[in-house]
Amino acid sequence: MAPVHDKERQLTREVSQTVTQGLPGVEVLAVELSGPQRFTVYIDHPTGVDHALCERVTNLLRGYLDRYTVDVSSPGFERPLRTPAHFRNVVGRKVALRTETEIGGRKRFRGTVTAAEQTVLALDVADSERVSIPYEAIVRGNLVDEGER
Repeated sequence: MAPVHDKERQLTREVSQTVTQGLPGVEVLAVELSGPQRFTVYIDHPTGVDHALCERVTNLLRGYLDRYTVDVSSPGFERPLRTPAHFRNVVGRKVALRTETEIGGRKRFRGTVTAAEQTVLALDVADSERVSIPYEAIVRGNLVDEGER
């Protein structure tokens, strides 16, 4: 898993820089590999994400098309969460996480974010069980859609 996670981190840095320079105001939330030659870029913008914005981001990423199939998507209801700022915005809400290494004997967590500090996330996972998870250990994090639309 580590090589995939490392590649996603590298792609996130590269893609974020390209998108930020080309389209100020567009935030790259996450880049996820969905195969050896395919990745999805999740984006957000203060005014929302529509098909035209996804197309503009895709055009900025044309340099990757010789090696990858590139999909660009809105965050959706199960928004990707990767950074401390992402988690600070969802304190009090349910999330699902997967970590690179075991924490307390497991790698998958589902619970309510109770705090998002500078380097660690506090998660209530069960009856009064709180887990502290370092951001650097998080491979995937997503908001859990609770049907609050």
